[in-house]
Amino acid sequence: MLIRSFIPAHITAFFVPVFHEEPLKAGSLGAGVNLSKGTNVFASVETGTLERHIHVAFNGEPVKREEAEITYYVAEKLVPGDFLGEVEIWQYFDFPNGYGFGNSAGGALGTALALSYAFGGTWLKAAQLAHEAEVRHKGGLGDVIGQLAGGIEVRVKPGGPGVGVTDNLFFEDYKVLVVPLGRLSTKEVLDGDVVRAIEVEGRKALEELLKDPRPERMMSLARDFAERTGLLSGELLEIARELDKVLKNPSSMIMLGKGLFALVREEEVEKTKKLLADMSLPYDIAEIYTERPKVGRWVG
Repeated sequence: MLIRSFIPAHITAFFVPVFHEEPLKAGSLGAGVNLSKGTNVFASVETGTLERHIHVAFNGEPVKREEAEITYYVAEKLVPGDFLGEVEIWQYFDFPNGYGFGNSAGGALGTALALSYAFGGTWLKAAQLAHEAEVRHKGGLGDVIGQLAGGIEVRVKPGGPGVGVTDNLFFEDYKVLVVPLGRLSTKEVLDGDVVRAIEVEGRKALEELLKDPRPERMMSLARDFAERTGLLSGELLEIARELDKVLKNPSSMIMLGKGLFALVREEEVEKTKKLLADMSLPYDIAEIYTERPKVGRWVG
């Protein structure tokens, strides 16, 4: 049996980390956007061996357990202990790992949904397990619940699925421009001194967005948050300022990755592409994904 799931990439615009000893009560406040590109997970479940085996691969290449600890954590919880067979989990990412697109959450949630489909379970339990895996292994705090919400989401109460609360902004005619330039460790940032600034500025941004809940306001607040916390600086800030010259709404930093994103209208796309090409910078443009993540038997 082959099960496929799709989880949208998720960019966080600004956030407030909320830590708790109970994983489902840990999470984040903030806002973000889901993309039409993301993580495809294929789970192959075959019986007939004398032992229980679980294998994980990223973009077609097998990975060691320590390189995929979040996925293995989910799989070990969902594959029954008395199952005799092979479970292969293949994760394909449209964006590089560590660049701030919620890949670890996408892999965890996609795996949880696919294996719950195969062995029996519910959406909520699968999503809660994915969130738990993310929190325990410091992959992230708010991506799973954000990916479940779809669209441009606002996390108004922290916690995992079933505990946290999300809302959505209305929007028209926007695409998402991304300029992925490098990795940034979520774990290192959340363990660092910048956390206090993130908490203060993130709460301010959320409060202001809830007063004026528009995508344009979100981007303005995201930019202020990125600069005031010191996360957006140096060359990345210079590139953001160049993008601002051709965009109506300000660009901002992908949280947490060394890259930028912006909401763009159709008439802004070509001049933005030209600017980035002239600067020899990588970029991609995706639609905003407003649906629920998908899961079901694969029919290829």
